[in-house]
Amino acid sequence: MDVDAIRQICLSLPNTRERLQWGETLVFKVKEKIFAMVSLEIGSGTRIFLKCSPERFAELLEREGAHPAPYMGRYKWIGLEELDTLGNRELEELIRQSYDMIAAKVAKKRRTRTRKKSR
Repeated sequence: MDVDAIRQICLSLPNTRERLQWGETLVFKVKEKIFAMVSLEIGSGTRIFLKCSPERFAELLEREGAHPAPYMGRYKWIGLEELDTLGNRELEELIRQSYDMIAAKVAKKRRTRTRKKSR
């Protein structure tokens, strides 16, 4: 899978915005929370970072080319060295799962804030 295909998948998800941050990193956010990051620098070491469930995180660590994301690994973010470390279908599924987990957190936080304001 290439960067354009990843962009297309990410931007097809509701309320997603993209931004170039930290030099050459394309960041995808839902309501200001990051759910995917793609390095545009070839040979940068890690190309894509995604949030995972604890089970999926442990499973992916068994694969060559996958490692805990720097600074975020303790929160179950995985780093993939190349965009083809996983097959296209598997990578798309992982992107969607990352989005779903972050979007759920955003929605929960929003509901909590709404309840506090209405008191």
